[in-house]
Amino acid sequence: MIKAIFPVHWKEYELIDSGNGMKLEQFGQHVLSRPEPQAIWSPRLSQGEWDKMASGSFAQQGSHKGEWKLKGNGIPWFIKYGLEQDSIKLKLNFTQFKHIGIFPEQAANWDYIYTQSKALGAKASVLNLFAYTGGASLAAKAAGVDVVHVDSIKQVVNWANENQELSKQNGIRWVVEDALKFVSREVKRGKKYQGVILDPPAYGIGTKGERWKLEEKLGLLLEQVAQLLDDKGFLVLNVYSLGLSPYIIQNLMTDYFPNRDVDISELCLRSRTEQILPLGIVARI
Repeated sequence: MIKAIFPVHWKEYELIDSGNGMKLEQFGQHVLSRPEPQAIWSPRLSQGEWDKMASGSFAQQGSHKGEWKLKGNGIPWFIKYGLEQDSIKLKLNFTQFKHIGIFPEQAANWDYIYTQSKALGAKASVLNLFAYTGGASLAAKAAGVDVVHVDSIKQVVNWANENQELSKQNGIRWVVEDALKFVSREVKRGKKYQGVILDPPAYGIGTKGERWKLEEKLGLLLEQVAQLLDDKGFLVLNVYSLGLSPYIIQNLMTDYFPNRDVDISELCLRSRTEQILPLGIVARI
């Protein structure tokens, strides 16, 4: 049975309300209104209440980019997340793609990654693909394992390195490369990892114009990762695509990890107004 999982340890983030294709969220001192395609219902709060609370809102211009409208300045700010005895600190900033540097629902995965990495011990290696600004990498590193962080965008990897410094960590290996190319090379080398984290985008264009569409590439990616993952290692796959269902992911995982127990969940946020906002499918081994 597919279940919903929620992050439970946030102290500096809250989903306030959602609806009409938008979500209203608090990140530290900022309350932000951003597009959210999943939120096709009606918001519980009035537009006036949203306008009064929001310190910034994102206006979509075209299919991907847009512009932030802010009541104050647009300088970066910071947010912390607690992981049992440890914590990580992350820089947030306003980008032209509505994102600000974290996906707060992923904190449920950070907790899982931290716990699994702790159990592996200091000699273990964890690979984080499509690693963005490094929340999952920092969670694994806080647990004491070696971490390889792979993303194809240099500016994003630099951002992740800043987050490592803010979190008073060191030693993460940074790789600026296409994830599939990196994985293919590691397979040829006979490399093994005791943990693999995957958060591939639904679509994208690489630095050399390579087109990525999740539905077309996910099977190939999992085939390669299955060769990298240690027989007793953990895996976290997160997908956010309106074209995929939990049962599609379950079937794929059965194809490539036939002898492992796979847990399939929906990653969700619960709002202050008691709505449940689904934000991706998670497969865990």
